[in-house]
Amino acid sequence: MNDWHSWAAIVVFTGAYALIISEKIHRVAVALGGAGLMLAIGATDDASAFYSETSGIDWNVIFLLMGMMMIVGVLKKTGMFEYLAIWAVKRARAKPFRVMAMLVVITALASALLDNVTTVLLIAPVTLLVCERMALPAAPFLIAEVMASNIGGTATLVGDPPNIIIASRAGLTFNDFLVHLAPLSAVLVVVLLLLCRVMFRKSFVYDDERAAEIMALEEGEAIRDRRLLVQGLVVLALVVAGFVLHPVLHYEPSIVALLGAGLLVAVSSVETQDVLAEVEWPTLAFFAGLFVMIGGLIDTGVVGEISSQLAKAIGGSELGGSLTLLGGSAVLSGIVDNIPYVATMAPITSDLVHDMGGTGGHVLWWALALGADLGGNATAIGASANVVVLGIAERNRQPISFWQFTKYGLVVTAATVAIALAYVWLRYFALA
Repeated sequence: MNDWHSWAAIVVFTGAYALIISEKIHRVAVALGGAGLMLAIGATDDASAFYSETSGIDWNVIFLLMGMMMIVGVLKKTGMFEYLAIWAVKRARAKPFRVMAMLVVITALASALLDNVTTVLLIAPVTLLVCERMALPAAPFLIAEVMASNIGGTATLVGDPPNIIIASRAGLTFNDFLVHLAPLSAVLVVVLLLLCRVMFRKSFVYDDERAAEIMALEEGEAIRDRRLLVQGLVVLALVVAGFVLHPVLHYEPSIVALLGAGLLVAVSSVETQDVLAEVEWPTLAFFAGLFVMIGGLIDTGVVGEISSQLAKAIGGSELGGSLTLLGGSAVLSGIVDNIPYVATMAPITSDLVHDMGGTGGHVLWWALALGADLGGNATAIGASANVVVLGIAERNRQPISFWQFTKYGLVVTAATVAIALAYVWLRYFALA
């Protein structure tokens, strides 16, 4: 990391990050501009940016998002989200915190079965309609849900993309994640709810008149096209089955999502251009630019150097190594997207596990997974789900700023990572 390319890449990434935080320039323009500069200075090239599995655009993420956005776009036209919004509010007796608690728990559970990006794509439209009906600000509800998706996704192999990378490298199974991480994930969802009760307390304004109006509504009347609803739900069920059966079918989630979107467009009467109009193209462009910028840091050796220094800090101590890896991963995953971070860190962790005489189920793997997954909540660009929700909010004229998300994200991340550190110490060392 001694050549000028490395330092130039750091300057470009730091500058872009500062501009995203300042919000002086739109984040999509910053990401694409930063990507262009990385290519211009030679920190990366076209082959790496477009074709590299380790430092290029993660097309699996891009096309997973695109496919699911198309499916969600069709389901929007059926009135299904209005139905779910009315149903949720009525079940919670129109009490704002009860509604948030219900949505948070549903999001966390869904994120354990689906990936967290798919979950927020499905739950965000419902949330926006709920808040509209109850005359409440949508931002607190959306922020709570995206954090629930990142915490819930920690529980399983398919819940968060970094877990899939870790499972592949360490030879871990779906059940391994359930046994080791699901109990902690359940506890952290409860902690999140308690934090939300305090952080967003000013948003829980109960309106008697609006509550009465909502309780009088018939949710069944919200459905506008029952035939299209059945078609959409059947395709969505097939897509979810494809996600869950990934260890058997070996189809990437992106392939499953695109096949589902194509099938739904083919069998339904919805116009193709109407479906494509529902895709959040700016969000996809932001991801592409962000991946190229991070790829520049990887190709110039910056990320590898950081990971190596982290490995040196760990040394030969299992306890110190686990806690350092968990804490360090949480910090770094809040700055760079956790997918390329874990892709870079996985082989280093594998060497550490081998040096310590460990196996696939070694505590270091769980430390890496927890740090990367929970650290994604720290900032607005720490995890893919965060970026997607900010894009949806902006499109629906309920923008969430970088700092609005991050000031709550830092609190939640600090609390959940502290509990995760205690969990690792207790389960794998103190009580082992």
